[in-house]
Amino acid sequence: MTGCIALILSGGSGERFGNILPKQYLDIGTQTIIRHAVDVFYNHPKIDNIRVVIRPQDKNIYQNSFDDIDILEPVDGGETRQESVRFGLESLVELDPDIVLIHDGARPFPSHDLLTKTIETLQHMPAVIPVLGISDTLKKVDETGSFVKETIDRNNLFRAQTPQGFKFKSILKAHRRNSEQQFTDDAVIAEKEGLEIGTVAGEVENIKITTQEDYKLVVKMHHQLNGTIHVGTGFDVHAFSEGDHLVLCGVKIPYKQSLKGHSDADVAIHAATDAILGAIGEDDIGKHFPSEDKKWKNTASTTFLQHAMFLVNKLNGRINNLDVTIICEKPKIGPYRKKMREELSKILALPITSVNVKATTTEKLGFTGREEGIAAQAIATVFLPIK
Repeated sequence: MTGCIALILSGGSGERFGNILPKQYLDIGTQTIIRHAVDVFYNHPKIDNIRVVIRPQDKNIYQNSFDDIDILEPVDGGETRQESVRFGLESLVELDPDIVLIHDGARPFPSHDLLTKTIETLQHMPAVIPVLGISDTLKKVDETGSFVKETIDRNNLFRAQTPQGFKFKSILKAHRRNSEQQFTDDAVIAEKEGLEIGTVAGEVENIKITTQEDYKLVVKMHHQLNGTIHVGTGFDVHAFSEGDHLVLCGVKIPYKQSLKGHSDADVAIHAATDAILGAIGEDDIGKHFPSEDKKWKNTASTTFLQHAMFLVNKLNGRINNLDVTIICEKPKIGPYRKKMREELSKILALPITSVNVKATTTEKLGFTGREEGIAAQAIATVFLPIK
């Protein structure tokens, strides 16, 4: 006898999803939807084995997702979900598990904790399902969907999720006895047989992907939750030259001199740009905007920072924060710091609390101490999703 086997359903055609490739074989990051689901069970110490129920015509694309993992061979499903479950259960008879967890393969992210709670509850219940409360007001409408007929009391109403857990022999018997009727989930069949069904708290993240909108939401959620923080630093120096103003962090500051440079010589934004480029492994500002290229002559350096932001977005990343230090004796930075932070915040679409601008001197030492120019350094942190 085997303790616990997960039966994962991947036999749907995904008609409501509207895609040539069945939705369960679409990628989220570097793994398919169905592989994400299987991995949760595979990595749980209480799950002894896994069997996936598939459509016969999907064997090749199934193997592409599972050629590096040791689980039971897949079994062909039937014409309906219910029939697919029954075929899957019948395929486990020789293994004779004590309990079985039946899960929709289109739910890629049940948590380790949800599996644990389900298995533990099965120690004293013949069946258990995860449920979520309903926060929206429920309305019953007419057949056309155009008019509200009544409001439904949502008290004691819950949404059922998977995995749904059962004593193996009980749910197999229930499916065999109810094969002529069609039900929407396995818990309904257990109800028909008079089995007491316990509940555990479901999870908002345990979304079933049914539509394109569901898929986009889950992909976004995955990117937000799975990634790493990358750190980049930037440093730049510009000498003073003749002029009557200079630009720092995109802010024009009246002064007796300007900064010498190919662009507008915004030393602070140059450092900030290099910090962001460094965080995402995109070389430096000179690679993207070479000084030999005349088209960048007198260009506003905010263009460079916007480009760095574009590259971050292209990677589906996000800038977490930026910290800039301006090093000079003069001009005094204090009166302009707030405006500088606001400008950087606007360019990077960050809350102002995620952008900082500081100023310091070198106590009259070095070229900045001799008032020959201005230096700036920056540190940026960028979140990049795991691919």
